Amino acid sequence: MPDQASLRLTGWALVLGASSGFGEATSLALARAGMHVFGVHLDRKATLANAERVVTAIRALGREAHFFNANAADPERRAEVVAEMERVLADRGDAGALRVLLHSLAFGTLTPYIDDPIKNAVTQAQMDMTLDVMAHSLVYWTQEVVARGLMTRGGRIYAMTSSGSTRVLPAYGPVSAAKAALEAHIRQLAAELAPRGIAANAIRAGVTDTPALRKIPGHEAIIAGARRRNPSGRLTTPEDVARAIATLAHPDTYWITGNVIGVDGGEEIVG
Repeated sequence: MPDQASLRLTGWALVLGASSGFGEATSLALARAGMHVFGVHLDRKATLANAERVVTAIRALGREAHFFNANAADPERRAEVVAEMERVLADRGDAGALRVLLHSLAFGTLTPYIDDPIKNAVTQAQMDMTLDVMAHSLVYWTQEVVARGLMTRGGRIYAMTSSGSTRVLPAYGPVSAAKAALEAHIRQLAAELAPRGIAANAIRAGVTDTPALRKIPGHEAIIAGARRRNPSGRLTTPEDVARAIATLAHPDTYWITGNVIGVDGGEEIVG
């Protein structure tokens, strides 16, 4: 594997959830390595500055950045964004130059399955929304970029999962189900895309202090436990994960596909 100083990548990346957390850090890491970035994010006025800051940082590195403030799970908005990506790539003579797709969408319900009164338990609409945004949307974005010829041989697809895909946490059921589905989607995509020379892997980050984590009930205990358990004595950072994804995007990693890759400093191996 190349070290970060010598890592050089070309082409474009599409980052879903680009304005914060893993998406922000990975957008910047890929830009430092040489890639231009398409970013999709959903921010209201109060947080829109986050996305603008990321765009400014990418352009300061001499790369192009085209960000879209849109609901990544909306079929019409997805089609509009992909059409605009197609236009940008065609205008630059970069057709088929999308090399990386990162799915880092963290929007779902944290609601128990069973509650008293039962009206406070998760609803079908909440469950469907969580699975659609955090899992199924990966499939639909992949279908779009592959069918339109934006991603071809040498492409890499990454999806952010967590140890919550196999563990029980309070009120985490819908998100846990989404992460489990996401990993299943990665396996299926890896098998179906292998003849096209496109690899797909899930990235299982260690406990990371992100805005998404802070929405989980009892996140303080989760953070304290991870810090105590991790052999390195600290939490995983978004930058740890971003550097790993940038390295995995190197052409020499073409034979790594269909996996759940832990980026956690050994956190998962300690009971």
